[in-house]
Amino acid sequence: MIEVQNVEKSFYGKQILHDISATFKAGQTNLIIGQSGHGKTVLLKSMVGLHEIDSGKIIYGDQVFSEMNFKEQKSIRKEIGMLFQGSALFDSSTVQENVMFPLDMFSKMSKEEKLERVNFCLKRVNLENVNHLFPSEISGGMQKRVAIARAIALNPKYLFCDEPNSGLDPKTSIVIDNLIYEITKEYGITTIINTHDMNSVMGIGEQIIFIHEGKKCWEGTKEEIFTASEERLNNFVFASELFKTIKNNLK
Repeated sequence: MIEVQNVEKSFYGKQILHDISATFKAGQTNLIIGQSGHGKTVLLKSMVGLHEIDSGKIIYGDQVFSEMNFKEQKSIRKEIGMLFQGSALFDSSTVQENVMFPLDMFSKMSKEEKLERVNFCLKRVNLENVNHLFPSEISGGMQKRVAIARAIALNPKYLFCDEPNSGLDPKTSIVIDNLIYEITKEYGITTIINTHDMNSVMGIGEQIIFIHEGKKCWEGTKEEIFTASEERLNNFVFASELFKTIKNNLK
């Protein structure tokens, strides 16, 4: 479990996050939704320590991550997997080398143990016999799956996904969503996903928070979205004619 308590963050005098509090539970897909530029990624990066917050607390289990120094945070960082927007694979490294990277950085495994773990993770994301290919030689969907394999290589307790379906077609997006959901359940991971893709929200969203202009304006389940009275949430969710039709049919 991860808790965010009264978190605030500014850049160059402009406040981006305003007094945000939320609890992200283990073993479920926790989604942060909202328009681009409204603070989702800043919140996510603050939670993993890429941004230092101005005030508030970020708590992993019973450890106050935001009050630790860089060296103290290392033990928690080892338990974090990251799936970046655009996959962020190393272009000059093979699939195998990409997945092995966190093992080289943080583990004391032998070379044979690392290779065994790489192959296990690639098999888990339904990718086999691609070890020696480069990212440019595989599709965008396959790149995302390699990125997921890399993110789970260290068997993380926490998984952060920043717009995991960015640039993917709808069918491939569903594959990636389902894979993230399955891995979350299988390993009891605390998974946090930034997205503005309503198909993902309706597909795998369990607990959802909506951020507008850096403020948490709503929290609930995907079922509760359709009966929410929060106008800013409704304007975001039901901008799509499809979801507007679904809501009208539920009346």
